[in-house]
Amino acid sequence: MPPADRLVIALGQLNATVGDIDGNAERLSRARAEAAAFGADILMSSELFLSGYPPEDLALKPAFQEACRAACEALARETADGGPALLVGLPWAEDGALYNAYALLDNGRIEAVRFKVDLPNYGVFDEKRVFKPGPAPGPIVFRGVRIGVPICEDIWGPEPVECIAETGGEILLVPNASPYERDKVGTRLNIAVNRVVESGLPLIYLNQVGGQDELVFEGASFALNADRTLAFQLPAFREKVARTVWSRQSEGWRCIEGPREIVEEGDQADYAACVLGLRDYVEKNRFPGVVLGLSGGVDSALCAAMAVDALGAERVHAVMLPYRFTSNESINDAAACAEALKLRYDTIPIAGPVEATEAALQPLFGGRSRDVTEENIQSRTRGLILMSVSNKLGAMLATTGNKSEMSVGYATLYGDMNGGFNPLKDLYKTQIFRLAALRNRWRPFGARGPDGEVIPKNIIAKAPSAELRENQKDQDSLPPYPALDAILESLVEKEMRVADIVAQGYDPETVKKVERLLYLAEYKRRQSAPGVKVTSKNFGRDRRYPIVNRFRDSGLGKREPDAAIAPPRPRGTSERFED
Repeated sequence: MPPADRLVIALGQLNATVGDIDGNAERLSRARAEAAAFGADILMSSELFLSGYPPEDLALKPAFQEACRAACEALARETADGGPALLVGLPWAEDGALYNAYALLDNGRIEAVRFKVDLPNYGVFDEKRVFKPGPAPGPIVFRGVRIGVPICEDIWGPEPVECIAETGGEILLVPNASPYERDKVGTRLNIAVNRVVESGLPLIYLNQVGGQDELVFEGASFALNADRTLAFQLPAFREKVARTVWSRQSEGWRCIEGPREIVEEGDQADYAACVLGLRDYVEKNRFPGVVLGLSGGVDSALCAAMAVDALGAERVHAVMLPYRFTSNESINDAAACAEALKLRYDTIPIAGPVEATEAALQPLFGGRSRDVTEENIQSRTRGLILMSVSNKLGAMLATTGNKSEMSVGYATLYGDMNGGFNPLKDLYKTQIFRLAALRNRWRPFGARGPDGEVIPKNIIAKAPSAELRENQKDQDSLPPYPALDAILESLVEKEMRVADIVAQGYDPETVKKVERLLYLAEYKRRQSAPGVKVTSKNFGRDRRYPIVNRFRDSGLGKREPDAAIAPPRPRGTSERFED
């Protein structure tokens, strides 16, 4: 049979669930039926689709490896019907080693297998812990066409693609599981352009979509022709089985038909990522819905909006938990937000349990004056009540703290930190305000919440406060949030020296204070709920710092004392720190 001059390549931008091998295989089988209906020759799936990505140490279990291989063999048998071939990713055990593999299934059997060469071991990735790197990959022959299948990281450097080109490759089909972070679409495109320029080959970049713990995969799959022109663009944050048509021309293969969709960018993309991450965490863990404390502040209001957009109002339960420091303004704002979102809203006053706890502790505390301890009793009482609602009614408690608070420890263990998942965890406070305003004028594609203003303007406009004491405001003890967030981004995402941050115009003592609080709060972050990653360095998989840590950046010429010093107690939700 002569080589094909035309290929219909279907892309399965699909949402896999880690460990749901049978479910993933069934989803791929349904996608194959869709592809067959529009005449596809072959259907691509994303990296490690059968196992879900990242499988982490689950991939080391022999029973898991065997189940993945059995599912792959069952899918291979389906291809005996003469329909589309399949390219499927799975963990592959061979000769005592485990590989990140991509297999061609056709004619009722596994026709070929290629292994990932470059295993990422930075940021959120830890593949060298699990897999062995494969040999330099040559192309797979499919219907006379020499197809290269470098896997994800294999295109971030030149060598694997160079090997494919030198051994006669004609087109690159790249399966990926590349997690979302802001502006990463452009980074991927630049990497793909580099490989196309070096190899002279067209490239299809197929990315996974869906949430897995704190990671979100946005899809946004695309292709480049050999002349670097964009061949097609798939949407972000949703599944798609797409038809693309490729023709062999005098200069090589070229895409002559494919979809062109708009991909969200900037704050819109961050919002969509948080919604998808929350939705998949709730649904893949089979929770009936979520419950959250609605305080009248911007964090909980944005979390409520995201929850309604993710799940629908009927699956979101908001609870107001007022105490004597809760203002009428906050009570009214929370009620207005609940009404705009059309969710269930209940009020549970906490004066009784708070005062009972204080009374029980009074003999032990003696005549000591009120301080942060009593403020934290309020937060912990709210956490106890919300967890009880979650336990009794079955909904997952959503946590509503932001990255600014978690950076400097302005959160109470076993109080407002309670919960199973936090969609706001990687969003600084300044971005919280931006996303709240954004949601009032823009409704994401597929959102289940209403159009229009869902977060009252007064919530966005008023000064933030934990309301744990009279007339409390966050900025009584914190720098203004624009300055705080800029300093934190410099310390966390950019790992900048204190001196370099000061050189940007920030007060030296403020920078040193923020750095100190950032280190001191590490023990809290270790106990925090997982949450959606949207920045280049989230707290968790990306940033692994010791809890016991005496280092302070002394680049300003004055060393921090190495004795235990009680730092300022800036806000009621902060704990007593140990330096």
